[in-house]
Amino acid sequence: MKRRFRPGLLVRIVVAIILGIAIGHVSPMWFSRLCATVNGIFGEFLGFIIPLIILGFVSPAIADLGSRAGKMLVFTALLAYAATLFAGFTSYITGSWLFPSMLDGGTAATVEEAGDIIEPFFKMPMPALMPVMTSLVLAFMLGLGIAYIKGGALRRGLCEFRDIVSLTINRVVIPFLPVYIFGIFLNMTVTGQVGGILVTFIRIIAVIFVLHVLILVLQYCVAACFMRKNPFKMLWGMMPAYFTALGTQSSAATIPVTLRQTVRMGVSEDVAGFAVPLCATIHMSGSTLKIVACALAIMIMEGIPYDAGLFAGFIAMIGVTIIAAPGIPGGAIMASLGLLSSILGFTEEQNALMIALYISMDSFGTACNVTGDGAIAAIVDRFFGKKDSDAAINGL
Repeated sequence: MKRRFRPGLLVRIVVAIILGIAIGHVSPMWFSRLCATVNGIFGEFLGFIIPLIILGFVSPAIADLGSRAGKMLVFTALLAYAATLFAGFTSYITGSWLFPSMLDGGTAATVEEAGDIIEPFFKMPMPALMPVMTSLVLAFMLGLGIAYIKGGALRRGLCEFRDIVSLTINRVVIPFLPVYIFGIFLNMTVTGQVGGILVTFIRIIAVIFVLHVLILVLQYCVAACFMRKNPFKMLWGMMPAYFTALGTQSSAATIPVTLRQTVRMGVSEDVAGFAVPLCATIHMSGSTLKIVACALAIMIMEGIPYDAGLFAGFIAMIGVTIIAAPGIPGGAIMASLGLLSSILGFTEEQNALMIALYISMDSFGTACNVTGDGAIAAIVDRFFGKKDSDAAINGL
């Protein structure tokens, strides 16, 4: 029996964008309103599930980290978080410098206008159980509390809750995303916005790709100082992991290749076996870089005011919120939607654009994440390698 071919999420979203633009040119108003109605319902559901995503994924991840006390764990986690913050601030500084001249907010009508012009037939409010920040604080409290009291029953309950949320994302949210994106681009075509949006997409993608390359070069230059090796040879040795991640779009699925190449690079097996799987869930340089750049570009295009202080808080929160993001394409952007709304003030339509932009580059962000894991493992090996590794893992 032949296996049924199923196109990936990126292919489905690209097709949805093309169909949305094509049909939008000939769509009658009743069909546009129908799409606006469906998008409105799905947008309400996203707003409802976002706090649950944060609670379901962040609290078990923190509980797991907290229960594995040890010097190497603390050092690796802080190093991964510092690398994530550096990527986020690099993205913000570069975007603040380049995007204002690249993106003309005056030539593209705001995305918000699409929702104002095309009214849905009806609305179906789905109030969230709690605000996003409340969910994040509760996730920290539960995660740290479970780690401290070694709560087995509550840990199992949260892990089962995480599985339920993950199942909802995999079976409901992700399959419906192409339909949601289709409706957004159809409405933007009807209201005459799509041309400026597509030009913006191309420019942003080009800048982000260059930033990914620069971030990886910088990470391996730092790692080379500790290993006393050629950084470009080290980076070249990690290319199998990079290209594997491009295909799998999953840090977890790439762990065996990342681990093998990290050991071949000269990192001790004990340190590599500890640092690589850990960094697969907590090191998110590529993902953070993309989210910050895309959010900044949309804010500039829409004329939304921003400053360094606003993005500093956003980047700091993103680095924590997307840890242990679900092992599915676009997991990081799904976990960050709440912060986009609560901190940056994004609307449902702007969040939809973020999803489309992010998914279009998802594999490159994942590849940047996993390739950078090798650099972090190399630095950790300098301090905890060889004889010190076993003691460090045991927290001595």
